[in-house]
Amino acid sequence: MHSEKNLDSLGPSYRTLILISCVAGMGCYTAAYMRIPILPLYARSLGAGTIEIGIINSLFMLAAGAFSMPLGIMSDLLGRKRMVLAGLLISALSSFLLTFSRSAPQMMIIYVFAGIGLASFGPTMMSFVADFSPSTHLGRSYGWYTMAIYGGMGLGPTIGGFCAYLLGYQWVFMISAIMGFIMFMIALLSFPNQRPAHPDAPPKRARQKIIRELLENRPLLACWLVTLFSCFGLGVFITFQPLHASDQGIGVGKIGLIFGTQALVNALSRIPFGYLSDRVPDRSTLVVWGLLGYAVSTAGTGLSTSLEMFLISAFGMGISMGIAFTAVGALISELVPADSRGFAMGGYNTCIYTGMMLSSLIMGAVAGRFGFRACFLITAGLVAVGALAFSFIFQSVSVEKKALSNGS
Repeated sequence: MHSEKNLDSLGPSYRTLILISCVAGMGCYTAAYMRIPILPLYARSLGAGTIEIGIINSLFMLAAGAFSMPLGIMSDLLGRKRMVLAGLLISALSSFLLTFSRSAPQMMIIYVFAGIGLASFGPTMMSFVADFSPSTHLGRSYGWYTMAIYGGMGLGPTIGGFCAYLLGYQWVFMISAIMGFIMFMIALLSFPNQRPAHPDAPPKRARQKIIRELLENRPLLACWLVTLFSCFGLGVFITFQPLHASDQGIGVGKIGLIFGTQALVNALSRIPFGYLSDRVPDRSTLVVWGLLGYAVSTAGTGLSTSLEMFLISAFGMGISMGIAFTAVGALISELVPADSRGFAMGGYNTCIYTGMMLSSLIMGAVAGRFGFRACFLITAGLVAVGALAFSFIFQSVSVEKKALSNGS
């Protein structure tokens, strides 16, 4: 079990850095997620088909996944502030360019740059939070930070749906760009120039040795694996839930409400479940149960035929994600040395976006042939398989450690 400290004993710098992290995270993801549920509808209005819409989102995920690991390594080498600023600026510029896009190929190119922007921002901020957080507070630190980013993910679709209803699709992208530029200026003025030196940080080591150690770390690989499977489900929800709900007669404003419900519940649950993960003997248990609940909720989304059913499934998805993903982030930080967090979090983000990319690419074809219900039910099964594989790996490592301890 993780020991307990009073938050006030950590001093004002901890609280200040948590505040900076939460503001940056919420601002970035609010701006980015304004466009997430709107882009499929905008692309469809321009004549794009289901498969083309899936390709647009898959290219975004491909770029984010491919660049997360190298950009995470760069944040270890160059410092966190530079990568955060680059990510915010690229994301804002991509929203601005979407305002003037008129075809699916144009959106594909722009969304590649949008993916690079989030690849620069995401792993860097996850590493930054772990840099200044003591091991006894990793769960709650990620609880607060991920509450902020998922709050942004909830506000973004809600604001985007409302703006699309009042002003039209293109204004959503323009407002997203303006918010992104504002966040760039806030981060430029408030973010510390040097990443905080973690008290447990080891001396600098060769990058090849760090990479080799991480790739041999089975618990870390299990965290990456379960993230890949679970974000396959998240990609299906983000990409095809607007189209599935629209086919059930639900309007664009209410589609934003469904997104908002999932993200808001997800966000608000992060703090209590973050504190819980600091108290339980084994965070991996929370990951398994959270993801099994996530699989059930994904299946529920596929079976939904009314706004009420969509909202109930979104509520369950938010709770289960709050349980699982807060614990995964803290687990990864515990499993790696401080000088390789950028790499580890880069791998984590690579799995996030690779899973979402594969789901958009593969399930676009599945949805086009068999319908959205089959798409969500198949995805729910894959998430459950990922959770069970994660549990097996952690249990096998635990058995090996006990055997070695008994042998010594």
